[in-house]
Amino acid sequence: MTTQTPIDAAKKALRADMAMRRTALNIKERKAGALSLAQTGIGFAGPSEGAVVSGYAAIGEELDPLPLLKRLAGEGHPIALPVIVSKGTPLKFRQWEPGTPLEPGAFSVPVPGEDAPELTPEILLVPLLAFDAGGFRLGYGAGFYDRTLAGLRAKGSITAIGIAFDEQRLETVPRDAYDEALDWVLTPSGSLRIER
Repeated sequence: MTTQTPIDAAKKALRADMAMRRTALNIKERKAGALSLAQTGIGFAGPSEGAVVSGYAAIGEELDPLPLLKRLAGEGHPIALPVIVSKGTPLKFRQWEPGTPLEPGAFSVPVPGEDAPELTPEILLVPLLAFDAGGFRLGYGAGFYDRTLAGLRAKGSITAIGIAFDEQRLETVPRDAYDEALDWVLTPSGSLRIER
């Protein structure tokens, strides 16, 4: 039996609190937030022409990146979505075009079909429950994005952009040694560059 560390306990309590905070936002605020992301775009991160961008299919009360992904596809960026292969492994990414139907993947997360080509992203849009000015994020606890970012960074250049409502910012997010920091955070009010 695994003993829960104080950091694990702090993360667990914070996940419940931040999920409630995000749930408190109304539909109008959610839609406005998604449109704000699209208006801002990702030019602040200096993506190369035609850089592959991985987004995500929003679940629950996550800030929906779909309007932003539509803009990026229109600007010539191939779009990929993450696919959970198995517990304890990094994510894989399959090509997707806005409007193409998705199918249920692991944990009922919508994913592109198995016939979609696998891509390696240069820009990774990352969902989260909370973030801080140091670029640390609170995810759902499975570690998929931490493993994925560590693997992509070991192979080359990757820019990780957290996607969040402004209300999800905290002074400090509890973290472990394996937690990977973001490079930027994009919220409806604009972009935050993470200085390290």
